Amino acid sequence: MRRPSRRVLPTVIGVGVLTSLAVNGALVASWRQAPDETPVRAGAQRYVAASSGSYVSPTAVAPLGDRATPHLMAAATGSLPSDVVERVRGLKGVDRVEVMDAAQAMVGNKRVGLLGVDPSTFRAFTPKPTAQSDDLWRNIAGGDIAISFTMGNDGGVRLGTQIPVGGQQRQSRMRVGAYATMGLGDVDAVISRTAARSLGVPAGNAVLISAESKTDRKKLAKALRKLLPKGTKTVEVNPEIDVPAPGGSLPKARGQVMNALQVQTVIRAAHTRLGWPYVWGGESESEGGYDCSGLMQYAFARAGIKLPRVAADQARAGWVLPYSKARPGDMLIWANDPTAPGYISHIALYLGEGKMLAAPRRGTVVQVQDVYTNNMKGAVRVNPQMGARLADSGL
Repeated sequence: MRRPSRRVLPTVIGVGVLTSLAVNGALVASWRQAPDETPVRAGAQRYVAASSGSYVSPTAVAPLGDRATPHLMAAATGSLPSDVVERVRGLKGVDRVEVMDAAQAMVGNKRVGLLGVDPSTFRAFTPKPTAQSDDLWRNIAGGDIAISFTMGNDGGVRLGTQIPVGGQQRQSRMRVGAYATMGLGDVDAVISRTAARSLGVPAGNAVLISAESKTDRKKLAKALRKLLPKGTKTVEVNPEIDVPAPGGSLPKARGQVMNALQVQTVIRAAHTRLGWPYVWGGESESEGGYDCSGLMQYAFARAGIKLPRVAADQARAGWVLPYSKARPGDMLIWANDPTAPGYISHIALYLGEGKMLAAPRRGTVVQVQDVYTNNMKGAVRVNPQMGARLADSGL
């Protein structure tokens, strides 16, 4: 499904922050998931663990107000000066700004993008099911960690379990209080800012920006880069994909597509991975297997084509077509995440004649499957130039 890349995440959260929360090898080697002793809610709340029993005042988290769509995220290796943040708020085209703490950290046995947030205000920037859950944000305010749905479901991290969070110098065991995909690309874990400070995450080193409706986001990103301290990384947050109608026409090619030799190379390379286990976050033999986007990145790289790491970004590496127009070598995309409707969470390689090659889910292996259309959002005809730009810049 999706997980942060050691190459992609620094473009979002800064190499220096990665160093400050460096991996603790002993911690990773010794971690084993404890039995799930926390009851999990049913129905609409089934992705939120029941209260841990620690008292959190009903007023500790403010009710959800007007929601905001996140458009840009910027992160530095150190705290952003307060006067700079105020100047960001005053930029033309900026509607709302949320200050956060951001780092790469070890969560369980995976290196992921971690945010420290104010539950009362940050919730407005998240997908609707997540934003509306009072219990979820009270859990975070009470010291829990929320992880993405794919990290929990496909990574095998159960609700209510205690997992190690942090780095080599500072670490803590935290309860998994919710599965909640935030829709922010490489971010797979969210904790409170209080918890983030205890782990040594730089305070206020990141901002999330919602732009006004008619704002040119690329121009706004350029203005942000001029304003923010040197070394700050600014990225566009998961732009919406224009999903085509089933009978829609092919887009006019405005750039390069793969040639026949590249298509054949990609398909052959993907076939060499048949039988390898599904491993959430896997992108090479050294990790013991592959996840869906790791498999795509591997296969396309054999043809000299760069792709970004996560499925949501790979879906932007070309033109989105109706499945009826798909041809061998295209990627197929799905939005299967119940905590973030519409977010691209699965991807596979189309082989033709109704067949695809995929790393389906935890407990399976890389295999050839019949194409299924439930939750499918179309096919992606890869443009190598677009893929390389996304892989290199994070935009």
